Amino acid sequence: MADLFQSAPKKAQRNYSAKDIEVLEGLEPVRRRPGMYIGGSDEKAMHHLVAEVLDNAMDEAVAGHASRIELQLQKDNVVVISDNGRGIPVDPHPKYKPKSALEVILTTLHSGAKFSQKAYATSGGLHGVGVSVVNALSDDLVIEVARDQKLFTQTYAKGKPKTKLSKGKPVKNRRGTTIQFHPDPQIFGKEAQFRPAQLYRMARSKAYLYRGVEIRWSCDKSLIEKGDATPEKDSLHFPNGLSDFLEATLQKRKTLTPDPFVGEATFPDEQGRVEWAISWPADENGFLNSYCNTVPTPEGGSHESGLRSGLLKSLKAYGDLTGTKKTGQVNADDILGGGCAMLSLFIRDPQFQGQTKEKLATTAATRLVETSIKDHFDHWLSGHPERAKMLLERFIERAEERQRRRQEKEQSRKTATRKLRLPGKLSDCSRSRAEGTEIFLVEGDSAGGSAKQARSRETQAVLPLRGKILNVASASADKLKANQEIADITQALGCGTRGNFDVDKLRYERIVIMTDADVDGAHIASLLITFFYREMPGLIESGRLYLAQPPLYRLTQGSESVYAMDDADKDRLTKSHFKGRGKIDVSRFKGLGEMPARQLKETTMDPAKRTLLRVTIAGKKDKSPAAEDKKAADMIERLMGRKPEARFAFIQENARFVADLDV
Repeated sequence: MADLFQSAPKKAQRNYSAKDIEVLEGLEPVRRRPGMYIGGSDEKAMHHLVAEVLDNAMDEAVAGHASRIELQLQKDNVVVISDNGRGIPVDPHPKYKPKSALEVILTTLHSGAKFSQKAYATSGGLHGVGVSVVNALSDDLVIEVARDQKLFTQTYAKGKPKTKLSKGKPVKNRRGTTIQFHPDPQIFGKEAQFRPAQLYRMARSKAYLYRGVEIRWSCDKSLIEKGDATPEKDSLHFPNGLSDFLEATLQKRKTLTPDPFVGEATFPDEQGRVEWAISWPADENGFLNSYCNTVPTPEGGSHESGLRSGLLKSLKAYGDLTGTKKTGQVNADDILGGGCAMLSLFIRDPQFQGQTKEKLATTAATRLVETSIKDHFDHWLSGHPERAKMLLERFIERAEERQRRRQEKEQSRKTATRKLRLPGKLSDCSRSRAEGTEIFLVEGDSAGGSAKQARSRETQAVLPLRGKILNVASASADKLKANQEIADITQALGCGTRGNFDVDKLRYERIVIMTDADVDGAHIASLLITFFYREMPGLIESGRLYLAQPPLYRLTQGSESVYAMDDADKDRLTKSHFKGRGKIDVSRFKGLGEMPARQLKETTMDPAKRTLLRVTIAGKKDKSPAAEDKKAADMIERLMGRKPEARFAFIQENARFVADLDV
């Protein structure tokens, strides 16, 4: 034990005494460690300086003392922010006389009027370090305060006053605070520049968050890069707040509901209020932007948790009320995933994680927001049953997709550590590489037996299916998960489904659907095509899916035999091939299982003699791919989906075109 406490070697020793202990005073800690206050010393952190000053101006507006804010970006990285609020107090501070309150605020950390609710009920500035940090990290700062019809001015450099506070010149029709500053290149580097587009977005978001303020933006024209749509001047005022923001963001995108879910609520006992605007676009390309006291919270926090739980509890209660099944499997990600949501909270004394305030940590906010959101969403769903039904279908579909992805991930984990297991009924080909191989999906064990005898063992695999597979367009995730035929197909192909689909992992070059040449066979083929379109669309897009063309008839005259695909082909061959003379024996195949293996190979499986039809999306080469995808998806949903009335309408519309029925 004594060895642990031996002295270090003499060459490593140095004097360490009281004089090595530094005490950083004033704003020196900010200049030494800017990352602690603004998150770094790069260009992103430099933009945070603008946010700090702009937040102070917004606090004046939210408190009801300012109606206008101006944000100017000038040449040489100079920013000017002004408001028409009360103006920072300029009288001597009672504790730090003869310093003015203005100088105390600009040169002292943790000084301000936002530690209690006397001057501001809610505010984005909390720690009393915002504007003092801006002052510390600027090599030039000029502040003007118009108060009591007098204009006071003072200049600073690197956190220290360069001039005394002026005595105040008389002014009329002017009030508020103006701050002009230039970031110190010693801190941020000479290459760092303010970006007009970023500052403009910041100003616009502030205007959306508080409908009672007008923000006037101006930028020197020379600073706007070519191709940048940022305006040189603009007046930002949005009477409808978040609703205006959502409308501007979505533009002409199609949404599931004609109107967004918007609202606001005031908390009891004057604890604050919350506003929200949520819409669900059809393309599911969404976002969630949250704010607290107009400060962005990109990492979310307790208010976002309240939004998520409020929506989820309301939706499940509505599902129970209407008897809608499967709402129990929906979670908050299914509701907000793909949705466009804006949440703005105003609350007293919020608690953030860190000075940059990127995440709200006020635990009480969760309950306050949850209760408000749930009550309003309850009424909104009940008042719009058709819209509620569409949303429920969307959320349930997302839940089923999520469960499907999880199941496939679990399956991939298993096969990563275990030898690949293939379906028991699969007769695989011997060639190890996918090139030149194909798998036949056949109807039933009887047809499977004939196909296994007729195949080329090196390149052709056969997987018999038991009757008609599940209709995936109308089945739930639970049914998909439990269906053995679908599991066998997915396992045999090895390429995954939906989001996990990877065509490079496909074990065969071609997939061939081989069913009987009758109505039942066509039905099974349509169910399989629906499965591949929904679960593995990449197979169709890459041209890997085919339909075999087995004959329906065998025509024999003497020692000569030919095969006919259907009745029309039979009549044509009778007239053209046999010239309509002599006795012709016509035999109809009851199914592939009744066809001898030799004939099945000759007519359907031999690559040199057979005919295959490639499954494609009609018109996709000539028209917009997106339009054709939508057209195909709509047709699949109409004919194979969960709504029988859509199929009935299709039959009524097209019944007059049917000439013959095979019943």
